[in-house]
Amino acid sequence: MPLFSTDDIPDAAAESRAEMHEGGSGVTTPGTESDTTPEGFESIHSPPIPMPRGRSRDAYEDPEGPFFSHKEHRTMHEADGKYLSHHHSELGSSYVSSASMHSAPSEHASSPVESSAMRAGRRPSIAPFTPASPKPAGASQEREREQGGEEDKFAKEFEGLKVNGQLPAGAVEYTGDEEAAQGHGTAIPPLSEEITAELRALYKSFQNCLDLRDKYMSVSAQRMEDDPRNYDGSFHPAREPGSDAPLHKPWRVYPPPPKPFWYRQGELGGTELPQEPPREGKTEFKWEDAGEMPGAHQWDFEMDDKGVYQVYSGGKEEKKQLFNIPSIRDYFMDLDYILSVISDGPAKSFAFRRLKYLQSKWEMYTLLNEYQELADMKRVPHRDFYNVRKVDTHIHHSACFNQKHLLRFIKYKLRKHPDDVVIHRDGKDLTLKEVFESLNLTAYDLSIDTLDMHAHQDSFHRFDKFNLKYNPIGESRLREVFLKTDNFIEGRYLAEITKEVMSDIEDSKYQASEWRISIYGRSTSEWDKLAKWVINNKLFSDNIRWLVQIPRLYHVYKGAGLVENFEDIVRNIFLPLFEVTKDPSSHPELHVFLQRVIGFDSVDDESKAERRLYRKFPYPRVWDTKQNPPYSYWIYYMYANMASLNSWRRERGFNTFVLRPHAGEAGDTDHLTSAFLTSHSISHGILLRKVPALHYLYYLKQIGISMSPLSNNALFLTYERNPFPDFFRTGLNVSLSTDDPLMLAFTKEPLLEEYSVAAQIYKLSPADMCELARNSVLQSGFEMEIKRHWLGQRFYLPGPAGNDIHKTNVPNIRLAFRWETLQQELALIGAAAPQPLITATPRLKPSQNMAPPPLSSANVAHRPPNAFGSGQHSNQELGAAAAAGAGGVGFGMPDVTPGAHQPPLGLVSRRRSPSVLASGPVTPMVDGDTQGK
Repeated sequence: MPLFSTDDIPDAAAESRAEMHEGGSGVTTPGTESDTTPEGFESIHSPPIPMPRGRSRDAYEDPEGPFFSHKEHRTMHEADGKYLSHHHSELGSSYVSSASMHSAPSEHASSPVESSAMRAGRRPSIAPFTPASPKPAGASQEREREQGGEEDKFAKEFEGLKVNGQLPAGAVEYTGDEEAAQGHGTAIPPLSEEITAELRALYKSFQNCLDLRDKYMSVSAQRMEDDPRNYDGSFHPAREPGSDAPLHKPWRVYPPPPKPFWYRQGELGGTELPQEPPREGKTEFKWEDAGEMPGAHQWDFEMDDKGVYQVYSGGKEEKKQLFNIPSIRDYFMDLDYILSVISDGPAKSFAFRRLKYLQSKWEMYTLLNEYQELADMKRVPHRDFYNVRKVDTHIHHSACFNQKHLLRFIKYKLRKHPDDVVIHRDGKDLTLKEVFESLNLTAYDLSIDTLDMHAHQDSFHRFDKFNLKYNPIGESRLREVFLKTDNFIEGRYLAEITKEVMSDIEDSKYQASEWRISIYGRSTSEWDKLAKWVINNKLFSDNIRWLVQIPRLYHVYKGAGLVENFEDIVRNIFLPLFEVTKDPSSHPELHVFLQRVIGFDSVDDESKAERRLYRKFPYPRVWDTKQNPPYSYWIYYMYANMASLNSWRRERGFNTFVLRPHAGEAGDTDHLTSAFLTSHSISHGILLRKVPALHYLYYLKQIGISMSPLSNNALFLTYERNPFPDFFRTGLNVSLSTDDPLMLAFTKEPLLEEYSVAAQIYKLSPADMCELARNSVLQSGFEMEIKRHWLGQRFYLPGPAGNDIHKTNVPNIRLAFRWETLQQELALIGAAAPQPLITATPRLKPSQNMAPPPLSSANVAHRPPNAFGSGQHSNQELGAAAAAGAGGVGFGMPDVTPGAHQPPLGLVSRRRSPSVLASGPVTPMVDGDTQGK
């Protein structure tokens, strides 16, 4: 289904990258190779990469210019070729030479790139799509003259590649397929004949894993285009003819965000004052202005015998299940398949080598482009690291302030409000003064050391002690008074200190946070209590959004007699959400609060050993033992019920949710595998360093990882051993977050403290820090309207096409390198996949089928790599259907370019420009409903 309109496609997309600079593209310009696309399909193309500001085309075309050096070009070819030929020779490849696979991490303007798609005999097209127009008379003669000129021009370039009259080592002169047929050239074997069966099986196994994640993201509606709050009037789906899928209205953010104080004037980054003065202060929340309450929906819901809420249409006698959610059997089969892939010896060796190669490639890039990046950033007016937007994507609400702030607040309450009745203990009500008298303390006695809430050395590898740090002075009663939302004073003290932190973040202007707040699953009333606490205390801020964290504490509630089985936990968590989706008036405060909730988190001590009691896991209604279910079991039931809920909320035009659990902080690495299959992004992820194949999969799908090195340093991994710098150099989509400032931070701005420590220890450059800040915004769940203001109008496009350096301060050449490198790796994995069979698969009406069917096994169709299927709001992958081209082109539509055979890399053709051999592959995409054969 086309998901983007022509409004989202840059006007600059009408130019071809081939016209931007010679020697750096390998595009198919409309009108040269193929002007048409199979009937019923639209061609997908990527918009051109804009040149950095201040650079002329001559700088790209001049071989002696600052962006290109023939000597560096050849040196990097030889180095990469030797590395990759050694790697493939170990896997048994007899065709790959030192020049047949190479990828040079040089400057963007002319960098040669690894092109597996070309070796496969398909010529990728990344030129913007232009509808074919009638050709005037004489067009063929004019084209012949142009082609003749191009051949003459290429002949000169071809001779320029020779050194002392000889071609570079490993290169073979190739004169085209026609000459080969006449015996004057060399025939080219297709790529499927070049790689061995073992290597082909390895590629297919990785591709299967990527396909599985794509399917699970699609079913659960966690992609950017699935969330109605991302449709702001400019970003909206283009409906297919005859489709009755709903068109979402522009999402209304309430209270509204502040208007920008400065407006850009022209393309050179100039500024001017706005036409109307900015508002004074923020808009206070008013219930009557929150919007009209929607009515009840005709669909109904019910929990099935497998513990998953299903949505039905029709009456009780004719009810029909609308959404097809993967069963727990399907989930564990797919999970076992991925585990078998990442534990395979050749897969681990292959992934390890690719990861080392990516890190080395990044080192080469920084050596060649460090000064150019700094020069580009200096040309940007006003913007630097301090005033680029950054989001704390992993922070727990009850620890969102530092100890000094909490101490000051407690002393203030003891001095000004000692007679507040705050708790009921031992059959009587106690005032705040009486509580501290029972502890033999006064306001004067309190200090940071007395509070004892900082995570010192005694908490290392002791998650239980770390959790006890939430108790001021080690007293749970003080935690209940000051850090709980559901207590005797209805969370009034916590609401007051929350407002103070909100004010501090708003004053900083360029920082934002996504606070995690708990729903325990002990009763169905928890959601209403939490929503009323937020609404009644007016806890709304332009810089704050909420995630709901679900502690995995079934064994505690079971031991206390609060629940009978695991099904009670599922019901207490999800029943109110389905009720408010069916009829918002049944929980009006919850309906308004959910508009600021972006997803779910799963939290607890991952280092706990998980005992497998059953060979086959029982359904929740049968799980009545006191043993806590394993991580993978918890994640499945959160995922499955959220997928059903999201599908219904999307149809109603309500915002959807994402799954962003803690994973890979400690314990079993299988947690990361469950998250790869089901989760939008994760927190921590430090155990990826132990699983190279899974590490590589996270890179290929650009799954967001919110890392907290200071938190890991206090709990599980010392700072100098943290894999964060390696992840960043490899190209993973990582960001920095604070986790628990109450236990870890010493300053008033804990997020800047996290960045500053990382910059000093890991020697991050200003461009590195700005890229991390940009990643944090992309990973976050803020609405499309707000992200446009923070990052640029087309931030969802991949690579430099989605970058506005005036807002992000990230150089375009850096994002071009990141994007092209990712495309090369995806093309490599998809090298063994056969060409897709293009079929016009009809789309069912929503009443017939509301979601693609789940995968029951790993036997999915092999298709060319799809960089965009995971729905990741990430650095290169986010919303990438729009990135691909023009005029309402949507996810998964293949780019079909009927092409002649092309020489593999290392062969030079007189009929083709050398720039073709140096261009990066563009990954064809196949719709989720169209399977490659």
